[in-house]
Amino acid sequence: MSMQAEPLTRRGKKGTGAGPENKEVGQDRKQKTQGRAAALLIIPSMIVLGIVIVYPVIEAIVMSLQKDAGLDPVTGTFVAGGFAGFYNYIHWILQQCNTPNGQASCPAGTLGSQFWSATGTTFLLTVVSVALETVIGFWMAIIMSRTFRGRGALRAAVLVPWAIPTAVTAKLWFFIFAFDGIANTLFHTSILWTGSEVPARSAIIIADVWKTTPFMALLILAGLQMIPDQVYEAAKVDGATAWQRFRLITLPLVKPALMVAILFRTLDALRMYDLPAIMTGGANGTTTLSILVVNQIRVGFNSAAALSTITFLIIFIVAFIFVRFLGANAVESATNSGKAK
Repeated sequence: MSMQAEPLTRRGKKGTGAGPENKEVGQDRKQKTQGRAAALLIIPSMIVLGIVIVYPVIEAIVMSLQKDAGLDPVTGTFVAGGFAGFYNYIHWILQQCNTPNGQASCPAGTLGSQFWSATGTTFLLTVVSVALETVIGFWMAIIMSRTFRGRGALRAAVLVPWAIPTAVTAKLWFFIFAFDGIANTLFHTSILWTGSEVPARSAIIIADVWKTTPFMALLILAGLQMIPDQVYEAAKVDGATAWQRFRLITLPLVKPALMVAILFRTLDALRMYDLPAIMTGGANGTTTLSILVVNQIRVGFNSAAALSTITFLIIFIVAFIFVRFLGANAVESATNSGKAK
């Protein structure tokens, strides 16, 4: 009886399909099914992103390779346009313009002669404003992360400058920095803030810092709240000073959130348009790349498309440097923290 029961038992086990190979096959099928479901969910979003983002970029590149219709400076006749190759890019990067005597350096004051000055102004405003916003935002985030009475009201109040539309903010600071405005009245000065280069740039930086520092503070605050209190308590027990706790605990642990905040703010500042356009109109060394693009659109769309493409490439390179070399990769940071747990 025992000899007959053993084969039946073995056959029964084989028939259950619960072996390691069957389990692997079942897992593979499950993963394929989940992969198909994920693809079906992602494809509509990818189509929308392609229409909204990829198509305009490709269209801008195609337009940048075309000539603008207008009067030919050499012959004086109307030109309908046509294929230009990389002329528009050479026009901006080398600041070369067509003249009756051929190509030459663009005359001072023309749009073609302002590319490198606008690029320098854009990076200057970006570096100074983002640096100030990072320092002040970090300080505000540390204060808001503490437990005290009225913390909720303080956090709500901090959001007010960021919630105001940029155009309204620009007009508000335009009146503040007027010759007879609040700034000169309060400090008993007679500075013409929009009349020369240094005061005009300073006014734009102050207005930008006032508006967007709350954005930096909120992102850094989110990173600070992810740090466990037990880490600070253990450091205090070991005798670490406040500076040592900040340098050895706060900065390393908040670095991913800090770098993401700096990345977002830098990319936004590189596209700055509203504040200088409304406060100074781009005068006195405050013309940014975005202002130059808008001014060129009024003259020729195709040349403006080339300038827009160059601006896009500059912003893309900056973003790549932040993500690749400076650790501003929120997805990778989240993955690494999940693996550590």
